[in-house]
Amino acid sequence: MLILKNTTSYSSKKISGDTRNNWVTMMFVTHNRYMCFRKQPHIDTCLKAFKECEKFGFEFGEFGFAGNHIHFQVNISKRYSIQDAEIILKSRSAKQIFEKHPGFRKRYPRGGFCSGYEHYQSTGLTNLEDSSQYLRDQQKHHNITVIGQQNVPLT
Repeated sequence: MLILKNTTSYSSKKISGDTRNNWVTMMFVTHNRYMCFRKQPHIDTCLKAFKECEKFGFEFGEFGFAGNHIHFQVNISKRYSIQDAEIILKSRSAKQIFEKHPGFRKRYPRGGFCSGYEHYQSTGLTNLEDSSQYLRDQQKHHNITVIGQQNVPLT
């Protein structure tokens, strides 16, 4: 027979890093729902902007581009709220888009690339794979053909 006793650990060793799991599936929509993500260079610029945000503690999963909006998974560091993360990600991606593709300034003269619409939902480890599959099928789901697309995974 096994008897469990109350035990106390007197170790002062802390776990390094952020151990919190805060995976969220987000969706950003382009202003006026213009079809801005139909060309591979535009998608690549947006992906690069998101990847640059990893230095702020963000971790990205799958991406799904569907012509006028982006679905993606992000693990948000505990130092940011959902709203702060959304502001950082939208502003960084818009800045990169306008720098790399100056023609977007004609369509968005005031600089608002993403609309005010926001959608996000918590994505725990239990439904992470379901969310990933949904994101991978975005182009087929919306019947979008990306011009100049290479068969490169978006992760």
